[in-house]
Amino acid sequence: MKKNLITSVLMTVVTTVLLGLVYPLLITGLAQVFFKDKANGQIISANGHAIGSRIIGQPFTGPAYFHSRPSAAGNGYDASNSGGTNLGPTNQKLVDRVKQDVSALQPEANGKPIPVDMITTSASGLDPHVTPANAEFQVARVARERGMSETQLRQLVARHTEGRQVGFLGEPRVNVLELNLDLDGTQPMPTPR
Repeated sequence: MKKNLITSVLMTVVTTVLLGLVYPLLITGLAQVFFKDKANGQIISANGHAIGSRIIGQPFTGPAYFHSRPSAAGNGYDASNSGGTNLGPTNQKLVDRVKQDVSALQPEANGKPIPVDMITTSASGLDPHVTPANAEFQVARVARERGMSETQLRQLVARHTEGRQVGFLGEPRVNVLELNLDLDGTQPMPTPR
């Protein structure tokens, strides 16, 4: 009996040290060596300041910027409160929000269909990407606000369009933060006269 107790306590201590300390430290160390950018959140910096992450969306509201898709995380893009609304398709709150978003986008639509990801939230509420159709929908507005041609802007969007992962997983997508940063570098907003 005493021998079994000692064995079980020792086994608990050994497995706790191995699996609770050694293994996590080893994996963290390997991640820092081989995948430093990914292990640290894929932070994007400008002028020595962190301005965002490649993997966490953030809101853009100005007309001269491409807008992210709606977020249901907290009050919108709250990384500490990631998650969807869990509202079903018959929930009146969801129906009202979607109708409101569609109404707000109608003037920009000019008869074109509104891409679904412009009015629906992602499962996490933190998706940093929009579909190429979403980006294309916004091209006319952003080009007008930036004083650049739609052709130039489409080329910029194309440069930031990522294909499917390993050729068949997921859908093509555009990282909104990276696109907007490149847009600021390529075509700063005109100064008002």
